[in-house]
Amino acid sequence: MQYSFYFYDLETSGLNPRTDRIMQFAGQRTDLNLNPIGEPTNLLVQLDEDTLPSPGAIMVTGITPQMTRQDGISERDFCRFMIEEVATPGTTIIGYNSIRFDNEFIRHTLWRNFYDAYEWEWKERRSRWDLLDVVRMTRALRPEGIEWPFAEDGRATNRLELITKLNGIEHEHAHDALADVVALIEVTKLIKRKQPQLYEYLYHQRLKRLVKKLINLKTPAPFVYSSGRYSSKFEKTTVAYPIAEGKNGNVLVFDLRYNLDDMLAAEKDGTFFEKYAWKSSRRQRTPQAEAAADRAKETADRAKEAGEQVVDYYPIVKTLQYNRCPAVAPIGVLDRGDCWRRIGLSREQVEKNIASLMAHPDFATRMQGQDFPEYVSTPDPESNLYSAFTPADDLILCSAVRNNDAEDLKDFRPRFKDERLPELFMHYKAKNFPEILTEAESADWQKYRTDRLKAQSRFFFREMNGIKKSLAKGETFAGKTLDECNFLAEELLLWYENLRPDCE
Repeated sequence: MQYSFYFYDLETSGLNPRTDRIMQFAGQRTDLNLNPIGEPTNLLVQLDEDTLPSPGAIMVTGITPQMTRQDGISERDFCRFMIEEVATPGTTIIGYNSIRFDNEFIRHTLWRNFYDAYEWEWKERRSRWDLLDVVRMTRALRPEGIEWPFAEDGRATNRLELITKLNGIEHEHAHDALADVVALIEVTKLIKRKQPQLYEYLYHQRLKRLVKKLINLKTPAPFVYSSGRYSSKFEKTTVAYPIAEGKNGNVLVFDLRYNLDDMLAAEKDGTFFEKYAWKSSRRQRTPQAEAAADRAKETADRAKEAGEQVVDYYPIVKTLQYNRCPAVAPIGVLDRGDCWRRIGLSREQVEKNIASLMAHPDFATRMQGQDFPEYVSTPDPESNLYSAFTPADDLILCSAVRNNDAEDLKDFRPRFKDERLPELFMHYKAKNFPEILTEAESADWQKYRTDRLKAQSRFFFREMNGIKKSLAKGETFAGKTLDECNFLAEELLLWYENLRPDCE
């Protein structure tokens, strides 16, 4: 088996993988030394006529729905390409924030087109890796040899286009998928060249079994953890400690930046939410937590107005998901250079906070009972991937659906056990072979499509109105000219007008 990397990036119609769609895919295969294998891929994916894209997304990417209809391939053909050409055995599929964003779009697209949504990430020695957390940990622990960007407000930022600019890496047309892929490969080379030991460690540490070996409840120990949930003030990095079993076989970890005795005292005297829960309590999704978070934010807003310093608080307890390639390392990596200073901690502070945590064994049980957000099921089968696993017998029927054409599917009446699949099958036929729909199916599809467009139109026009006001003032988007932005706005309105007779 030949092992390789496949770097990829998507441009999408919006930010929600459950309701938005892929519009552009770009990728490049490399060997494990990051040398290109074959030619890069750059293709558009047709936007179906049941989707109004986010105008803000289109202003950034410059890709209109009309472009995808004219030059793109169907979602059905894209899924075949993804499985047969990208997710080949032995491939590590790599992106930048891909595990939380791009991979989710791929999963939902495969689901809508009757492919297994998960096998492409793990079966036959496949794996995945996300370079965003690698960049975060490199910046926190081993920044030497690389120039690191800051945002206009002075905060550390890890935006790909800023890293490339500071380090002399060519990156024209940021937010074009292929340009971002080329830039990501070059940034990966930079990290591998400047910090080879950390690079190799994180590459091997991406595997779920190795994450579990480092972070578990049988032999709990403090560990270094870089995550987007933590503060940029401390390079998105902290020292954490496993405290309890999380949902779906994951683990709850405590941020050792905090002292549990201090937290419990603040809870007792009624100041906990003002001190600790501005952001983190919103994860609980309960009316009480929401109200407390609102109070904390109001307190912070008043402090800002009075000219006082306000600290942004981040999750004290969070779920670490073993299969998401978290950037984690043994605590010993902090003993080199000034790592402790960069992440705003000391070994003494960590030891003190571990002792405080150990003194309250009931805290872990309490955290397990918290109402952390669950996946919310919806009536729409296209958005309902995670509500259940598909039975094995249905997977065989799904294979028959995706591997047959219109003539074979016309009289195909699969008896699915999964209650999501009959309607999903009707949607699949409507998008790919509308001529084989029965009269009743056609009516059901038009109702679904109309309801979906109506739901999207409110957000579509809210964004469009804001964009039109900006354009009227001569303001532009993502480095485009005013003429280019006006053209994109006109195309979006034409797309809406084309769909409107069926969504009024």
